[in-house]
Amino acid sequence: MLTLTSITKSYESKPLLKGISFSVAPGEVVCLLGASGSGKSTILRIIAGLEEAESGEVAWEGVSLMGQPTHQRRFGLMFQDYALFPHLSVFENVAFGLKMQKNQPQRTPSALRKKGFLGVLRGLGGLKDSDSRVRECLEMVHLTGFEHRRVTELSGGEQQRVALARALAPNPRLLMLDEPLGALDRALKESLLDELRRILRGAGIPAIYVTHDQQEAFTLADRIILLRDGQITQAGTPAEVFANPADGWVASFLGLGNVIRPGEGSGALNAEGLDIYKTILLRPQAELVADGGTVQGVVADVVFAGEVFRVELQNGWYFYVSESPRVGESVQLRVLRVEYLP
Repeated sequence: MLTLTSITKSYESKPLLKGISFSVAPGEVVCLLGASGSGKSTILRIIAGLEEAESGEVAWEGVSLMGQPTHQRRFGLMFQDYALFPHLSVFENVAFGLKMQKNQPQRTPSALRKKGFLGVLRGLGGLKDSDSRVRECLEMVHLTGFEHRRVTELSGGEQQRVALARALAPNPRLLMLDEPLGALDRALKESLLDELRRILRGAGIPAIYVTHDQQEAFTLADRIILLRDGQITQAGTPAEVFANPADGWVASFLGLGNVIRPGEGSGALNAEGLDIYKTILLRPQAELVADGGTVQGVVADVVFAGEVFRVELQNGWYFYVSESPRVGESVQLRVLRVEYLP
């Protein structure tokens, strides 16, 4: 439905996006994953029409959007800071997008001050429909009964769901989320991930989700597009990217294991059966052995991780084993999965 073709963009005379091309299919959740400065948010802003590309094209169902105003694109955008209105209730925050969609010529702060928020909606002749849609979206994000609460009275997770409901209310043809969980603590983020996935699937709206967090990407995405320095390094389903990282950088960024570049494993790798002149990915699953191991080293730290122990060696490599060695002990490990990378 959405297609980007050879998008380029510079910032302060330095290339920021270098020929970005990808598409989003109906109902698909695409995750733009990369470190800060890789160009993720800039891509969203170009799609939304908030910034212009220097070259290339953004199209919807084959029709170019270049030069089309933001409000005519009918895309929903949810920011990391949520951008909720503290003086409005939950209901009024969610309804705001509907008002903006229906009353483009009248969308001025003075109109809101003179008529009041609900007055503007009544002037549209669509209050009943707006009410129904707002309540539908609040039910979707499990906030039924919160209509009259001020957003300042809500927890961070509840505010996140209000912002999502507001983005969904105008029934956008594409939803874009820019680091929506970035402001939440780790425990709350993990609890919301599955719920956010349910909401996105239930809405049936194609979505682009921007994050630097690998866990979010693997949990939410139908397809991951991995960005590095303004270029697409790899694209594929989470399972494809996990099983076949394109290179050592991808494997390191995704935390798939220990990336050993040529010459780096001297003295720690058992060279028998391994090509130490290639980049090697040692997946973290391993077992302790008495001799003949793939890896040898001195234990720097041991952390209990549920049914296994996370063992870190003094050279920084880490592995998961079923029995715990002692810190300071020299060990040999047989790595259960060894791969060569481009």
